[in-house]
Amino acid sequence: MSLENLKPAEGSIQRQGKRLGRGEGSGKGGTAARGHKGAKSRSGYSKKIGFEGGQMPLQRRVPKFGFNNINRVAYKGINLDTLQALVADKKVNKQVSLENWVELRLAGKNELVKILGRGKIEAPLKVIAHKFSATAKAAIEAAGGEAITP
Repeated sequence: MSLENLKPAEGSIQRQGKRLGRGEGSGKGGTAARGHKGAKSRSGYSKKIGFEGGQMPLQRRVPKFGFNNINRVAYKGINLDTLQALVADKKVNKQVSLENWVELRLAGKNELVKILGRGKIEAPLKVIAHKFSATAKAAIEAAGGEAITP
């Protein structure tokens, strides 16, 4: 093998097509296939997100009101009567963990769960959730269960 018989591997070189903006003789000189004038013909052009060609963009046309707190922590509420129904249907026994909420489709895997105090609970359950209302915690403990936060 010597320098004069070196060649690129099969399929490694593909024609790139005409190079833009390299003189009139190339066939793609002058405007370099960008057309005449306008923002798109300029260097450094990048379309803004939501730009609609000068028309008022959708996010500015839609009326806005109220206040959205960016620090809000949203919990998926599950009531005591729902817990009691699960016990009655024999879907849970003795312990309900965070994995059980997802399996029973009462919460998503990334959702925070809060146990709320509507209804009554008779079964002594060990309930694991992110948060408990005061009435729910009292009711679970009165029934002989345990309220545990992970």
